Amino acid sequence: MMLKIKQLTFITLFVMGFSTSFAQLGFSHEIGVIAGPVAFQSDFGERYNFETNAGNTGIGIGLIHYINFSYRADCSCYTTDTYFNDHFKLRSEISWNTTKLNHFGRWVAPTQTGINADKLRAHSGEATNFDIGTQLEYFPFSIRAFSVQVDSWAPFVSLGVHLTKYYPKVATTWGDQDPENLDNYYGPWHYPYGGLDNEFINVNSGTTWSVVGSIGTRYKLSILSDLMVDLRWQYYFRDTIDGLDHQLNSNKANDYLVWLNFGYIYYLD
Repeated sequence: MMLKIKQLTFITLFVMGFSTSFAQLGFSHEIGVIAGPVAFQSDFGERYNFETNAGNTGIGIGLIHYINFSYRADCSCYTTDTYFNDHFKLRSEISWNTTKLNHFGRWVAPTQTGINADKLRAHSGEATNFDIGTQLEYFPFSIRAFSVQVDSWAPFVSLGVHLTKYYPKVATTWGDQDPENLDNYYGPWHYPYGGLDNEFINVNSGTTWSVVGSIGTRYKLSILSDLMVDLRWQYYFRDTIDGLDHQLNSNKANDYLVWLNFGYIYYLD
């Protein structure tokens, strides 16, 4: 646990130091807030199933900070006109998301009346994650031109890395209702490797890296403020973010989420 706290502290200080180093070069700053619905894709339910995608949804919120390379705060003037300065921004973020998880799809349909179907219906979970990280955003059109045109649009794509602290919760109303009693869960999860010792339930918190990619656009609300819409895909480098890691063929990928967020951004200087 101490190592995980140290990892989170290290990345926090690294991101802050990285942004501060750019700030000392005189680049301008932007701050903002984001919020929106999250679709969490995990071992709950069927992959690529509409009911699963629609049912396992939650909410995310965050604080964001940008380094704007096209403008200098120390002289209230534009920077040297280079392609990088006019088309890239560095985004740092602290965010939080949570999603309640249940099983959907054919294995829990009303026509399924066996014990295993009942065990799936009785099983629920919750994925709660705290993120900190950085992304590089690319704007194909001029940032300078956008900054002086109210009612204009600025599409972008981004790619970055986050450190995620995850806090899974698992519950079941089957049997003795003990979430750590594996006999209360779906039978086939026990057997892929030939034994009952396959610990597919993991309620321990942890940390992991994740890669984040997004596509979105800004709308120039005023000279000093923007609205933003951003569709994010975030892939975790572990499969225990949801507290479930069964080894059936349907479990072919680590956990990931899709987050549609809406934001407000204010230019500080």
